[in-house]
Amino acid sequence: MQDDSYERLKRIVDTPGPSGYEQQVQKVFQEFVRPYADEVHTDVMGSVIAARNPSGSPRVMLAGHADEIGFIARFISDEGFIYFGQIGGHDSVVAVGQRVYVHTESGPILGVLGRKAIHLLDHDERAKVPRTDDLWIDIGVDNKKEAQEIVQIGDCITYAQDMQRLQGERATARSFDNKMGCFIVAEALRLLKDKKISCSVYGVATVQEEIGLRGARTSAYGIDPLVGIATDVGHAMDFPGSEKKKVGDVKLGGGPIIARGANINPKVFALLVKTAKEIDIPYQIEAAAGGTGTDANAMQLSRSGMATGLISVPLRYMHTPCEVMNLDDIDNAAKLMAGFVERVTPDIDWTP
Repeated sequence: MQDDSYERLKRIVDTPGPSGYEQQVQKVFQEFVRPYADEVHTDVMGSVIAARNPSGSPRVMLAGHADEIGFIARFISDEGFIYFGQIGGHDSVVAVGQRVYVHTESGPILGVLGRKAIHLLDHDERAKVPRTDDLWIDIGVDNKKEAQEIVQIGDCITYAQDMQRLQGERATARSFDNKMGCFIVAEALRLLKDKKISCSVYGVATVQEEIGLRGARTSAYGIDPLVGIATDVGHAMDFPGSEKKKVGDVKLGGGPIIARGANINPKVFALLVKTAKEIDIPYQIEAAAGGTGTDANAMQLSRSGMATGLISVPLRYMHTPCEVMNLDDIDNAAKLMAGFVERVTPDIDWTP
């Protein structure tokens, strides 16, 4: 990945945006797509929609969700400790001992996720997985009054981790899932800037995917596209103890994952594979027996139905503060998405 692309990716990935609190991420996405779109607007849910060639046919929706998992402040104790709820799916074992940012009206403040020290846990407590309700956030104050001067109920909270390079083309971040997908949509629009295309393209940074695919549902209804491609993360299975027979043989650096199954229109799948071969990028195939748990679910079922595809990018350690990806896979996912759009014409019959 080139340095300028890396900096754009890092900027959007590091911008905080748990479900329902995506506004800062959406400002970055708008900035990225404005030079490459004819129209950009934000709908009432908060999803940002960038249209290119809006008079073309058919309408094609490209979707990556802008939200990440996080927490929400819901109670402050007399001692000034903040108790919280989950936004999205968390492994509470991972949360213990992490540093976090509480995103307050006056900006982010640092806190730590606290739990009794191991020396103070009895035998039964040590054997149990900690519950989120047993954890708290310590922001370094002495009482409730001091905490309330800084934190409001409903403030969102994210892990205090930023995107950093590992070795080679690998990097780690707290929220590749799925602000990386917004980057891919924006990159696809950039790659299409000087291309002549027949279809109209709607690049969408959807909201609230982590709590029920909510933004994809409403934006798909509003756009009413015939064809849609969602992009998200997929499970890389190249780690110790992985069971490839349950997921598939997916690895970092193997290229974007093209899903196949009930959630996927077979003609969209075939054109994605054809595109990958023609532009000479590596790809991997994932079998999805039912729904994929991504925006592609909501898109497929919008109105009278949508011919839907899914491009995923291999990821290790999903929904943790240390997700790991290969940057070449991200680049190639954007190229695949743009190449697919170039090949969509009005005469294609998407009926299976």
